[in-house]
Amino acid sequence: MASSTARRLVMLVFFLQPLAFGSWLARIPDVQAALGLGPAGLAVALIGLPVGTLATLPFAGPLVGRIGARNAIISGFVYYGVAVSIPAFTTDAAWLFAALVLTGSALSFLELGLNVKADRVEKATGRLLMNTAHGCWSLGMMAGSLIGAGLALSGMEARWAILMVALVTLPVGVGVGIALPRYPAEAAPAGEGSRRSAWSLPGWSLLGICLFVFGITITEGAMADWAAVFLRDVFAVQGSAGIGYTVFALLVAAGRFGGDMLKARFGAVRLARVCAGLALLGIAVLYLSPSVPVALVGFGIVGLGASVGFPLAVTAAASLTDRAASANVAVLSFIALLGFLVGPPVIGFVAEALDMRAGLAALVPVLVTSFILAGRLEPAPAVPEPKPSPA
Repeated sequence: MASSTARRLVMLVFFLQPLAFGSWLARIPDVQAALGLGPAGLAVALIGLPVGTLATLPFAGPLVGRIGARNAIISGFVYYGVAVSIPAFTTDAAWLFAALVLTGSALSFLELGLNVKADRVEKATGRLLMNTAHGCWSLGMMAGSLIGAGLALSGMEARWAILMVALVTLPVGVGVGIALPRYPAEAAPAGEGSRRSAWSLPGWSLLGICLFVFGITITEGAMADWAAVFLRDVFAVQGSAGIGYTVFALLVAAGRFGGDMLKARFGAVRLARVCAGLALLGIAVLYLSPSVPVALVGFGIVGLGASVGFPLAVTAAASLTDRAASANVAVLSFIALLGFLVGPPVIGFVAEALDMRAGLAALVPVLVTSFILAGRLEPAPAVPEPKPSPA
């Protein structure tokens, strides 16, 4: 298979994966109204998603390492296509929580397979791909949200709308997964004594990469949960307060699409340090912003700064040779998700004690840590990859 074809297939599968989930995000208010849940009840039910993700990742790493990323994508799309359709059919908060645990489990398994496969294709073709693939994921998430909003405007019930998107994307995703190149050594070789067990504690190199990405994903989680609140509380923006996160998300996607080119020119470490520095600059702009337009510039700078951190870390973790790439990426994903979940409550506590500007300024210490630990992203020496088998 030509390298360009393999790369396009990876980009396509990254775009397809979040379409149904983006549609679900757009219909959460409708599901909340249908179940008669208040904000607290909905918040508790939504915890099911990270619970399922965190509970599955320790097992997903060894499993993906055993069956190979390509098989994980094929089977993962089936699991995910079913799981993501269930939450909108639930009848109470307890069932919604359970359905979201299942959805989170499917998401973690499939996304782990996607990241490991992107790394394999990147190494096999000798061309950078990871940042662009994650840019396609960002576009898929935005497209899914737009589809969900459009179907809501058309009057289609949430359950049927999400099911329809899932049914359309499932066979396409499976088909693209089958078309992905097959690498003979994709699954971790059994009994390879030079590698540590997937269940062993991560080494110092992986811990450094994880701490780097922790600061980045804390920032992403903070923007997702607090951007609109910042504009409302600081500048009394009503109705259109969500524009802050929209600007952030658009610049994240833009940064990812340019990330591979910049990485090729400047290297992973220098790019990571510049981006961490941009994120710090963006936080400073937000803290000092005198008006909404300046604040939006700040959100955009933070978006650029946070854009390539996770893709760069995935490549660095997958390149470590102490154990299977799937095991290291699973640990990285676990820590990244913890950062995404931990950040918003911490900022909320600081904002409650001081104010919203100080809440976002609480991101400075973790971003400084990311800046310092960017050196951990130095790639390991390249090992020649086997050519795809003809079958």
